[in-house]
Amino acid sequence: MQKFLVLLLFVSSLLPASAQTIWVTGAVEDSITHNPLPGVAICVAGDTAKTVTNNYGLFKIAIPPGSTHLQFRHPRYSAKTVPVENANRILVSLVPAAEQMDDIMLAKARSRAKFTQGANPNYGNVGMGIRTFYNETYGAIYENRFANTKVRASSTFAIDVDRAAYSNIRRFIHLKEKIPPDAVRIEEMVNYFHYSYPLPAPGNTLAYYSQYADCPWEPGHTLLQIAVRGSKPDMDSLPPCNLVFLIDRSGSMGTANKLPLLQAAFRILVNSLRAQDKVAIVAYAGTPGVILPCTSGSEKEKILNAIDILSASGTTAGEAAIKMAYQIAVENYIPNGNNRVIMATDGDFNVGQSSDKEMEELITEKKESGVMLTCLGFGMGNYKESKLESLSSKGNGNFAYIDNLEEANKIFAREFGSTLFTIAKDVQTQVWFNPDKVKAYRLIGYENKILKADTAEGERMVGGIVGAGHCAVALYEIIPQDPATGTDSLLAHMKISWRAPNEDTTVYVLPGEIPAHKTTFKEASNDFRFAASVALMGMILRKSEYKGTGDCNMVMQIARKALGEDSGGYRSEFLKMVKTLKGMKVDK
Repeated sequence: MQKFLVLLLFVSSLLPASAQTIWVTGAVEDSITHNPLPGVAICVAGDTAKTVTNNYGLFKIAIPPGSTHLQFRHPRYSAKTVPVENANRILVSLVPAAEQMDDIMLAKARSRAKFTQGANPNYGNVGMGIRTFYNETYGAIYENRFANTKVRASSTFAIDVDRAAYSNIRRFIHLKEKIPPDAVRIEEMVNYFHYSYPLPAPGNTLAYYSQYADCPWEPGHTLLQIAVRGSKPDMDSLPPCNLVFLIDRSGSMGTANKLPLLQAAFRILVNSLRAQDKVAIVAYAGTPGVILPCTSGSEKEKILNAIDILSASGTTAGEAAIKMAYQIAVENYIPNGNNRVIMATDGDFNVGQSSDKEMEELITEKKESGVMLTCLGFGMGNYKESKLESLSSKGNGNFAYIDNLEEANKIFAREFGSTLFTIAKDVQTQVWFNPDKVKAYRLIGYENKILKADTAEGERMVGGIVGAGHCAVALYEIIPQDPATGTDSLLAHMKISWRAPNEDTTVYVLPGEIPAHKTTFKEASNDFRFAASVALMGMILRKSEYKGTGDCNMVMQIARKALGEDSGGYRSEFLKMVKTLKGMKVDK
């Protein structure tokens, strides 16, 4: 048998290259929007065997000897035949078939390419691709486009507590450096701020609120704001913590804005711990090690000493360190407690499994233990945000970027409860728009948190997390029906679905209705107008085609009149940042 295989390989090597099967890979996109196209059937010309592009428009197909062309077909696009020639990877653009598009979609697609029926079906950004900005990496973002309500009336997205994008953007602004568009996740910018929506009634986990008003940057359009507020238990009633600090002390963490800032941040967290909490510390460079075994939160000096002695050197064995941290968390697991790994790193893993996809699979496996994950990003230059964003989304966790000590205070002191204590997991919001009132709609931000409509039940349910007292805000830009038809006074129906932190079966549902009563933008609340100003700033930074007449001046005018009580001064800081951005001429 072995001799036969050797002979077969020898004979194969003698065949001319033209007689051997080759593999062609590539991607298919919409020629107008340049969004990836899933579900495109691909076959070799004259052959019945075919393959289909995946959710991100990617494909791989074998080309038999002598074949020269590939055919691409999709029911909503004109068919296309493409020569293979000698290319091993090709990019194919398909033109939408006019008869498959209604009048709204066709007009908008031809002018500003605003409409598409596609959406990212995955929670987390790993499969959407990675883009490099100098030596930093960010998950690719494909901006949400308007959806025709008659074609797709429902919108489903994951609610989450991530706010890392805002502080990372602040870092670029303070340095007066160009901001990579994929670093701008608008929902994380909006949700960085405090909003004054009331807490849920006693005994309820979540509550929702809605406001509907004119859109300031696109006359004739409207804005819908939905706010989801989490309950806020007293500190004494919060469950005990089983925390494992997973600290990167590799050579890449040696600068002042990495390990030293990390140590200062953890000192703030340690000072917030209670006697019933317990902490272990795993630090890693080339190999991981237990710096501090499981220790009571009352022994603060012991914990702080273990943090203070850390120094940076060596390579980064992230895979082995994650496994060790989860093992310790499981060994000290507290039933119905807050069991969590807190990973602090620049994300630059280079020993063992290190790709975003490999790390995603590892964390997906580890979250089955019931241990949650908090990711803290530090530093610049070789900051790998794409990896940390992926890890937090797949690990039932949250994600923050710490650019200065004030941000550490915000996360670990002022927002200690919402950062570390989850009151609901797998949280998702689904909105059904009334086609008599809404011609088309667009979710602003949340691009990598869009979910399929059929994931709100049983084991298939996925979503984000809500921390104690957290308020998550979402904004929709709407093209109203003109004139509105029907007698229904509702703009939309909605429901919020979630699981309790330590449950995996029971799904809780909060249904709701959104009235169509609209106010002028000027009459809307401070919270509504300020959130809109932040969303507009995000669109400007992304060079979005949806910013309409919006510019930095409009952002400043709106935000200045919507500061409200401004607890912590964060809204005032935003105004200063916008002023800096105006000087950088980002809206030109």
